[in-house]
Amino acid sequence: MASEDSSGTLQEMHDDDAPAATIPDAGDSGEGGKLKMIVQLVKKCLGVKDIASMRLSLPASLLEPIPNLEFSHFLDRPDYFAAINDSDDPFERMLAVIRFTFTKDLKYTRGKVCKPYNSVLGEHFRAHWDIPPILNPSDPDSDTPPTAQIQVTAPTTGLAPPTEYPSDTSSIKSGRSSKSFMSNITPKSASTAATSLEDNVTARMSQVSLGGDDKLRVVYLTEQISHHPPVSAYYAACPSRSLELLGIDQISAKVAGTSIKVAPGSFNKGMFVKITGGHGEGEQYQVTAPIASVNGILRGSFYITVTDSIIITCTGGVMDPKSWLGKPHFLLEGVVHTVFDGETQHEEWTKVKHVPPSRVVAVFDGSWRGHVRWKRVGTGSYPGATSSSASSPNPSHVTLPSPSTRSSGVASKVDLTGLSSDYTTLIDLSTLWVVPKQVRPLEKQLPTESRKLWDGVTSRLMRKEFSEATKEKVAIEQKQRDDAAERKKKGTTFVSQYFDSDISSGVPTLTEEGQKAIEEELSEKDNVENEVEAKTPVP
Repeated sequence: MASEDSSGTLQEMHDDDAPAATIPDAGDSGEGGKLKMIVQLVKKCLGVKDIASMRLSLPASLLEPIPNLEFSHFLDRPDYFAAINDSDDPFERMLAVIRFTFTKDLKYTRGKVCKPYNSVLGEHFRAHWDIPPILNPSDPDSDTPPTAQIQVTAPTTGLAPPTEYPSDTSSIKSGRSSKSFMSNITPKSASTAATSLEDNVTARMSQVSLGGDDKLRVVYLTEQISHHPPVSAYYAACPSRSLELLGIDQISAKVAGTSIKVAPGSFNKGMFVKITGGHGEGEQYQVTAPIASVNGILRGSFYITVTDSIIITCTGGVMDPKSWLGKPHFLLEGVVHTVFDGETQHEEWTKVKHVPPSRVVAVFDGSWRGHVRWKRVGTGSYPGATSSSASSPNPSHVTLPSPSTRSSGVASKVDLTGLSSDYTTLIDLSTLWVVPKQVRPLEKQLPTESRKLWDGVTSRLMRKEFSEATKEKVAIEQKQRDDAAERKKKGTTFVSQYFDSDISSGVPTLTEEGQKAIEEELSEKDNVENEVEAKTPVP
């Protein structure tokens, strides 16, 4: 177990030898058997303050064949991440961050909700993507939104998303480097294709209008740095676009009626996007994690709703806007507004209605499962450093109500939407699916890498050998308890390999080994002999 000391450093508490609450296997791999086990699980969780910190052992038949560290990343569309620093207009960069925010968890809106394996202490996962850049309209005044060059078709099986997608083994050309430690790293070539989880897939990815063979490499590294509570640190980068993505992934969960309410844990300060060079050099965007609910538990048909706000804050650049997203169920509405140096009142603006109209630069609405639209509503508070009318895709503006005549926040977005011309598409999520990742083959992985560690469980689940899969899973969990007992006996504590232990800021720091792992991932070469051919899944 781990706790937080006064500095925000995780401290191991040595209670992994305590017995775990178990859910007996119903002996029925069908939907009826699974539903029975789910009901038993909900009963055990009633009244528990934080399910995520609860020591709970589930039958393998309730799990999808994928490790949690591989499943729970925020790069379902790495091409939209890589596009954040494309524009020299700070407002356009904010819009790009909002687009990326809508796509980062596409697996939950475009795929099924599933339960991956619980991560074990010291487990890590690394991968990369070689993707063509997003195409921006040539006309800066065009109403056409940026266009993705990767197209992925809908799934044809019921497996969790990463087990369905083939690897992309295209090449990459290096570009600009960043000003952090990444400045000495240049991506050289593409990697080997992923194996193991992708043996039974149907080819669903194609690329259109590539406009050449340029590819951008995005790399990702994550490590489980605490077991109780479960906490992982993650880092991603696209050096050719001078972009970094990092944060602490921790959730808390509890049963609320017939759903499970999921909220960010105390170490989770959100997702941080850093621009280390190029147009937005010095900017950092903090994207907070909202509260969500997993519904449909008693029916065995899960779906997610978000009823909270996401706050995106940009610091360190010319513009300091924030954006609020969120409305009950699948609808959303939000505003982009300015904040000036030295001000603090914006810290109390947690809803759209709190924002004074004189500060609003743009509004947007739609569905986080489908079409999202936006438009500019005025220039009254837009920074003078940028000509908004020249750079906006929708340059028709009017002045917002004066603060002297309307000092309070907007009652609703309706107060603003009539102040400018028609909406422009921000992003259409209904056209996007998760882009497959590339992972080194098992023979090149360390014993603590996710796919290597869980290979015995995964292979048996894929063959529907649920009893054997459960035995493999229990053996991994027992080894974790044995390792914790050994550390307790020796009076030592766990030390993470790739991230520093101080995570008080919510922004993790790579160790020397972590930097080395990123460098290796950037330089992975394509091995044609190891490419996996896509196969049609067996019904």
